[in-house]
Amino acid sequence: MDGKSLNITDEKLNRLREIIPEAFAEEKIDWEKLKAALGEDLEFKDERYVLNWAGKSDAFRVLQSPTTATLAPCRDESVNFDGTKNIFIEGENLEVLKVLQKSYFGKIKMIYIDPPYNTGNDNFIYPDKFSETREEYLGRIGDKDETGYMTREGLFRKNSKDNGHYHSNWLSMMYPRLFLARNLLREDGVIFVSIDDNEVHNLRLMMNEVFGEENFVGSFQWHRRQRADSRNQSNASTDHEYIIAYAKSEKAVLQGANIDTEKYKNPDNDFRGPWASIDLSGLATASQRPNLHYDIIDPSTGNIYPPNPSRGWSKSKENVQKMIAEGRILFPKSPTGRPREKKFLRNLLSTITGFSTCLDSKKVGYTTNGTREVTDIFNGKYFDFPKPSALIRSFVKQSTQTNDNDIILDFFSGSATTAHAVLDLNKEDNGSRKFIMVQLPEKCDEKSEAFKAGYKTIAEIGKERIRRVIKKIKEEQGGKFDFGDGKQDLGFKVFKLRESNFKIWRSKIKTEAELIEQLQQHLEPLDEHAKTEDVLYELLLKSGIPLTAKIEDKGGYCLANDGEIALMLEKVDAEIIKAVMAEKPKKVITLDRLFKNNDQLKTNAALQMKDAKIDFRTV
Repeated sequence: MDGKSLNITDEKLNRLREIIPEAFAEEKIDWEKLKAALGEDLEFKDERYVLNWAGKSDAFRVLQSPTTATLAPCRDESVNFDGTKNIFIEGENLEVLKVLQKSYFGKIKMIYIDPPYNTGNDNFIYPDKFSETREEYLGRIGDKDETGYMTREGLFRKNSKDNGHYHSNWLSMMYPRLFLARNLLREDGVIFVSIDDNEVHNLRLMMNEVFGEENFVGSFQWHRRQRADSRNQSNASTDHEYIIAYAKSEKAVLQGANIDTEKYKNPDNDFRGPWASIDLSGLATASQRPNLHYDIIDPSTGNIYPPNPSRGWSKSKENVQKMIAEGRILFPKSPTGRPREKKFLRNLLSTITGFSTCLDSKKVGYTTNGTREVTDIFNGKYFDFPKPSALIRSFVKQSTQTNDNDIILDFFSGSATTAHAVLDLNKEDNGSRKFIMVQLPEKCDEKSEAFKAGYKTIAEIGKERIRRVIKKIKEEQGGKFDFGDGKQDLGFKVFKLRESNFKIWRSKIKTEAELIEQLQQHLEPLDEHAKTEDVLYELLLKSGIPLTAKIEDKGGYCLANDGEIALMLEKVDAEIIKAVMAEKPKKVITLDRLFKNNDQLKTNAALQMKDAKIDFRTV
């Protein structure tokens, strides 16, 4: 009882929906579909097979809009900052993906994400106003409370099923992120996306568009629930989720699964070695494959074994007769039994078989295993419904090599289960895989155990989990561990999404006074509060240098990425320029303000660099 009279319009719509459900989309009437359903001769506009939704063009604009943001290093929250190549980035993932485009384009081997499932209770970032400008969007995602943490009210929008753009909002959120993620994948890279029944159909169509239908790898089914759920009114217990996999190109292949060679024995001391008993029946009827339907006769007993009428045998009569002569057919002791093939281990063309899309949860874990895992790490229930690390570890193992320094990216990292999985797998096979985790500093519910324990954001939970996993691995190794190439990397660098250290020109200027004010501000382009190390990393990122590049402080200048680039950020004089040129870098970057009142030094430096074929840039 809601105290309101019957809504006649709603009642008519409900009755129409019962009769012609195909005429509705996102709770609204699609008039063209209604006309077509009623038999009217109708030609749909731009009729073609395509995924479309309200706001798709806006999603493209969000995707194509560049960012001026940067990533600031945070040494005090890191572990072995200067020695590690693992990364944790705290910030809104769409902006972070844009920031990473130059430095990590085509360098990521595997991506795993566990995005919002759009259940009707999700809160996530999407442009709820399709006319929203980039400035309005940035203002919204920058909303913070009095303590400096991002607020759910400013940052998120709840996507209720009552919303007329329920599916569209989710698609608009996912599309630009998947598009940017594809850019980051290597040609042999693979992306895995966890999802449930609410959006799996739309996700498949969207990923077909972004990655290409031909690059679909598989839809993996994960049995997440150990016991049936009796709370559903339909009495259907939804016990599964999906992990949808797409490749960047045909160059990507999974590792596959090892064939169980334990079943190959040699009880009769056959000189050909271990063997296994294999079913000899086929899959074709007599009408389909008449040559596979014949009687097999045991030469020792004379027993006759007719074929199964619906299956026949797997090999022709000539092949079976040859196998009998070579002792490769196993005859039963009973005349009612069935002959079988003696398959030798040495004759296997490969010990690898396909990786099943039906995951064995006894091996990869259930949701309860993920919850227990996090609870054991923190001695408290600090995160809801984390994936078991064994689940993600299985996909990391399938899509990466042990010692190729493959990079794994997760930009919905949550409690950092993916980082946990990578560290565990490296421990297991002495691998050199690296991870990049991206997580929004989403504020924890003040009533939650995590908040009460001092964890103010989800990002803090993720970082602490990585620290504790690293500590556990060190303890298991008795404190003996190494960093560097070929050694297990037990550390991670923390970076935080920040506004640029350089003043950004505002495009919305309405008055002459505002223009004059902005011109005066840009006489000094660098923000007065900018730190040298923050400026260093921003310039490296925007020059396409990875965040893990080796940086050498040469006293007066820095060398990065094995001497590829030199940066002068605190002072410039003739001696420093001479020392930098002696290093023979490909590029030199310095701040224009360092040449203040010395145009001759700047001109000479530019000419010298040009003669030495060094790309010289001032900022």
